[in-house]
Amino acid sequence: MPPKLLPRLRVVADGTIILGPGKADLLEAIARTGTLRDAAAAMEMSYMRAWKLVRVMNEAFREPLIITTRGGADGGRAALTAAGREALTLYRRIERESLAATKASWTSLRKMLR
Repeated sequence: MPPKLLPRLRVVADGTIILGPGKADLLEAIARTGTLRDAAAAMEMSYMRAWKLVRVMNEAFREPLIITTRGGADGGRAALTAAGREALTLYRRIERESLAATKASWTSLRKMLR
């Protein structure tokens, strides 16, 4: 498999990563599974770790990115808000744009690899 360039962009405030590759993956997993527990399991992380990441994101943005409802007979639910969907879309767009912006340099660097 040939080498590829993977951007690892992070939005950092006061030394804390408020949005990056892992948090974007978590947002996608929440959107896909509908629960924080299932999203965490899909990413092979603990529920408590996922909950901490959700708190960091929700506290950093003007509007929460994820809404949760407590358990009960049907169990708890989690969903992206409109702001969460927009933040995820913008973050993934920034990743694509960074790849496009580095294409020429990456082409040159790739030629140097085995």
